[in-house]
Amino acid sequence: MSRILVVEDESAIAELISINLRHAGFEVTMAASADQAQYEVDRVLPDLVVLDWMLPGQSGLALARQWRGAPRTKELPIIMLTARAEETDKVSGLDAGADDYLTKPFSTNELLARIRAVLRRKAPEALDSQVEIGGLNLDPGTRRVSREGSEVKLGPTEFRLLHFLMTHPERVHSRSQLLDRVWGDHVFIEERTVDVHVKRLREALERVNCARMIETVRGAGYRLTQQISALQA
Repeated sequence: MSRILVVEDESAIAELISINLRHAGFEVTMAASADQAQYEVDRVLPDLVVLDWMLPGQSGLALARQWRGAPRTKELPIIMLTARAEETDKVSGLDAGADDYLTKPFSTNELLARIRAVLRRKAPEALDSQVEIGGLNLDPGTRRVSREGSEVKLGPTEFRLLHFLMTHPERVHSRSQLLDRVWGDHVFIEERTVDVHVKRLREALERVNCARMIETVRGAGYRLTQQISALQA
């Protein structure tokens, strides 16, 4: 299930988009200002943002530029949705980093089609790109994990779990969120299963002194951090 952040200050439009996205099978979060949008992105990185241009405080255009300039959000898919229909506005939006640009009034079916198209274009890049945090390297193409030349042997579930954590670093993920994003939301298994696989993953990472990168946040879930203690360096 892809997570969509809808940034729109007009509540009627935001609700219309949200209802249609949820009906289409997306998980939706809404934000009515640039500050709230930044908070939601910091909390959990979405799979795509539907971003209005005119927002209270900072504009959507400035927010798009800000996200493109930050390492964590530079690849974040963005669709700008705005009443500004001039060609110069579209050019400005795309130059700011938007992947697509849709003008109001709009068809919800067209918006859904554009969202799916952007997600399809981005999916192969996200799946194939190598990830490196704290010296730990994960290559989805070869399904190899290593640190300083030493390879880590992982089972398929532990590999998917580590891939998700490394592509969403420094964020706390609950067990139910991990079940949804790693196992899939249609797999009915106990949340305790997550703890078993985290334990196995830590045991495998211990061989390259990276086990402590996966932190347990009491009462909340798990987080992957790039901070490695001096004892592990």
